[in-house]
Amino acid sequence: MNMIVTEGVSRCFRTLAGEFYALKNINVEMPESKLTILRGRSGSGKTTLVNIISALDQPTDGIVLFNGKDITRMSEKERTKIRRNEIGYVFQSVALIPMMSAYENVEFALRMAKYEGDYKERVMECLHLVGLSQRAEHLPEELSGGEQQRIAIARAIAHHPKVIFADEPTAALDTASGLSVVKIFKDLVEKEGVTVIMTTHDVGLMQLGDKVYELEGGELVSESDH
Repeated sequence: MNMIVTEGVSRCFRTLAGEFYALKNINVEMPESKLTILRGRSGSGKTTLVNIISALDQPTDGIVLFNGKDITRMSEKERTKIRRNEIGYVFQSVALIPMMSAYENVEFALRMAKYEGDYKERVMECLHLVGLSQRAEHLPEELSGGEQQRIAIARAIAHHPKVIFADEPTAALDTASGLSVVKIFKDLVEKEGVTVIMTTHDVGLMQLGDKVYELEGGELVSESDH
């Protein structure tokens, strides 16, 4: 089954120089409980696509099916509910709250999502999944870049989202740290059944995706299954 399907998705921005198409007629199928990688250079359109399929932005044309529901026809209130309850985000900039410990950063995500389970049990479970349960009381500044990104992943999965969107999560990391982050995503797919959609321009990470789409100039130029 596919978690996300796009049909004829385009995104046009109006600029002083005229219309600019960041995406042109994108048709993709992203399978449930798999790691899908969107590859492309800066400016290829991959972040614009992620913003649209994660209900942060609307396409100019086309539709997006998220878990079988057309999110392009939903009200903003309905889209906000999906973002809060069914989606987790991991950003290149990590965006941890600096005055909160690793534990508190993950717990905060549970509070925002109004999680109904045992907070402590779920926070420690998530920290264990990313291999950092022993760093629960450390502040972000006391963690390496790779460790901070792993805490960000723990925060993203805390409320049991259906999909995690990770936009260039390895861009600021060295090769070893980047590979460890992608391995965590693979483990989460297997252990939590979550669907992960990740953007990258790192050719070395391509083989780790179950499905890989390549974008160039706002158009889909290749698709492969591994």
